[in-house]
Formats: sequence, structure tokens, C-alpha cells
Amino acid sequence: MEAIAVIDARELLVLKILQIITVLRIDRILSLRLATYPFTDYFRGFEKNCAVRRLFGERTDKVLQNLKIDFTFLGGYMGVSERDGHIHVNPRYLNKGDRIDIHLDVIHELVHVKQFMEGRRLFDTNYSYVERPTEIEAYRYAVEEARNMGLSDKRICEYLKTEWMNEDSLERLAKTLNVKC
Repeated sequence: MEAIAVIDARELLVLKILQIITVLRIDRILSLRLATYPFTDYFRGFEKNCAVRRLFGERTDKVLQNLKIDFTFLGGYMGVSERDGHIHVNPRYLNKGDRIDIHLDVIHELVHVKQFMEGRRLFDTNYSYVERPTEIEAYRYAVEEARNMGLSDKRICEYLKTEWMNEDSLERLAKTLNVKC
């Protein structure tokens, strides 16, 4: 019997809003600035990170030098544009967020950048958020980085938990990633 993906209502609402904003191209209006900026101006040292080097290989420096970010109040954290693969960053999160979470989110979003470069569909609604192959891959890199940083499973679970994820979804994601919550 084929499993049916169950998408949490909050996740579906957030996803639909982001898709509408992207299709209508009002994401540029909602941005803090009307320009993109070099990734390396705001996120230094990631070109030396082992996880990032594993992602992009010998192209790491070039990819990061060409990668753009923009600042937007849309969304609470970070995300990758489905239109051109650049990273959206909420400046409030960048200024007030937990530094470890920000670091892990950058790793997570760089995985999505690579997926975009490969032509993969980032927001496949045939899967729930925690079962989406692109999300699982991105979280695997972030969890591996967290473990390399010496974080406990408890702290990793705190990182994995989002507002749009219910407890059941968190448990399923943690189990998939072999994290004990």
C-alpha cells in the first residue's frame, strides 16, 4: 500500500504563501533592499568549512563568490529562491538569532543552493516537509555539522524544531536523521 504524505496545515499555508509571493514577484517589494549582495560579504569562512567543501568540491570558492543574498522581512529565518537560487535572509534573525542556529541554517541553505544548481525541485508538495528528500538531505548536512561542533542530541533537536513543525513531525524527522529527541 502506497503511503500518502500528510502535510501539516501550518506548513502548507507557509508554503502556499511563499509560492504566491514568488509567482507574483512581490518578494522584491517585501525585501528590505532592492539589491542582492555577495554571500561572502556577510558569511565569511564558509569556503573553509568541511561540509561546504564536501558539497561543492573544487568549485566551492567560485560558488560562494558568485552566490548572492538579499535581506527580507518575509519569513523568519533563511531560505533559497526557487527562481534563481540565491539566499533570502531575515535581518532580524541574522542580528538576534542564536549563532549556532544561524551557522547550521547557512549549511542547510547551501545544500538547497546546490540542489537548485542541480535542477532539483526544492518545494515538492508531494511530500510533507519532514519527508521531502531535499529537506532531509539539507538537514543531514546540518546535523552532521552540529555533531562535528560537539552538540548533544538534545541541542540538535532544539535546532530541528520549527514553528511550522508539530511534535509528530519533529519525531519523524529526528528518527530519519538518527537524532534522539
